[in-house]
Amino acid sequence: MFSKILIANRGEIALRVIRACKELGISTVGVYSEADEASLHVRFADENVCIGPAASAESYLNISRIISAAELTNVEAIHPGYGFLAENPNFADICQDCGITFIGPSAEMIRQMGNKSYAREVMLKAGVPVIPGCQGILRDAEHALQVAEQIGYPVMVKASAGGGGRGMRIAAGEESLRRAFEMAASEADKAFGNADLYVEKFMEKPRHVEFQILGDRFGNVVQLGERDCSIQRRHQKLVEESPSPAITAELREKMGADAVKGAKSIGYQGAGTVEFLLDRDGRYYFMEMNTRIQVEHPVTEEVVGIDLIKEQIRLAAGEPLGYRQRDVVQNGHAIECRINAEDPDNGFRPAPGKITSFHVPGGPGTRVDTHVYAQYVIPPYYDSLLAKLIVHGRDRVEAVLRMERALEEFVVEGTKTTISFHKRVIADPRFRSGTFDTSFVEGMESSESSAS
Repeated sequence: MFSKILIANRGEIALRVIRACKELGISTVGVYSEADEASLHVRFADENVCIGPAASAESYLNISRIISAAELTNVEAIHPGYGFLAENPNFADICQDCGITFIGPSAEMIRQMGNKSYAREVMLKAGVPVIPGCQGILRDAEHALQVAEQIGYPVMVKASAGGGGRGMRIAAGEESLRRAFEMAASEADKAFGNADLYVEKFMEKPRHVEFQILGDRFGNVVQLGERDCSIQRRHQKLVEESPSPAITAELREKMGADAVKGAKSIGYQGAGTVEFLLDRDGRYYFMEMNTRIQVEHPVTEEVVGIDLIKEQIRLAAGEPLGYRQRDVVQNGHAIECRINAEDPDNGFRPAPGKITSFHVPGGPGTRVDTHVYAQYVIPPYYDSLLAKLIVHGRDRVEAVLRMERALEEFVVEGTKTTISFHKRVIADPRFRSGTFDTSFVEGMESSESSAS
């Protein structure tokens, strides 16, 4: 096991990793930009290194500065958290070249699964259902038109190196597909430095269901159940829960087995997520694989009782999983709401500023992962996530009521947050009944707009 780990991230995920390390008896090194000096992850790390100015490109995305901090503090491993360098294969390569363990899959694995079109082909060969679409990268707009004619409209053009909804466009016909191709290529090139695109059948109003998997270097892979991430806005997740109210026990077993089969086919090691789209007829299709810990990992932890960050560290240190699929048991129901510094009444506009009052909810089955506190100043340079509110109940009914109660107790003053939005989500009959899909937020906004 490692004796010292550097956390190459900020905010709540950096603090989350620090907590796991402390429980494993591992010393921690935090890194921070000049804008993050007052963040809680800096206070609770055993050592800290300032890695540059506020801009991410000069701090959290600056590989040379992070490696210098690692070498200066003599760490054995680096945990990348999520975002920033977590899925950067070049960073993983450099860590290895410097004799530092990257806590995650190999650089080659990140590179392969980060290429969405390649990942599709891999899963197809493994026998995992994949959304109908093109084989490989599109040559040009004419190639896209040929594929669309074969699979039928509507289609979605997607960036091969994409994520977070960038480089994605829906097309309902020939002319809109030509425009979608040009716009997606331009956006993908600017966002990822890679204009490669692929096209697939657009699924209207599906559920977004993902399976958490863990793999060790001895070929063992298990799945820890699913998370339903259908409550999202512009492909950004807002509310997640486990288990999914749309999944039967039989379907769960089948989808989970396919997630494991896909991960085993590539010799996956570490924590990862196999994401599916589920249609209204119970058919599911592989969408993509994330080769890192997810923001929403706490709902899985609450339901299966396994600390995923500790597992990441154990697996990176070369330890075997230590349990089999039959040992993984789901217990109760968990829901997570992402509390962002955004104004939900004005297009979710970011709302940085000083928090004058901050009170987190408590009580049975209530967890808050956060790096902020009263008088904390939210910097305008990074993601707007302030906290993750997670509740666990004996069943979904109790979890929903517990989340409703916890949101009422959550007080953040001095800036706008999405707490009021989450209250509306939890109160919505579609959410209460579990009969929602990825168009849920869009429908909320339309009905609220009509009402006003």
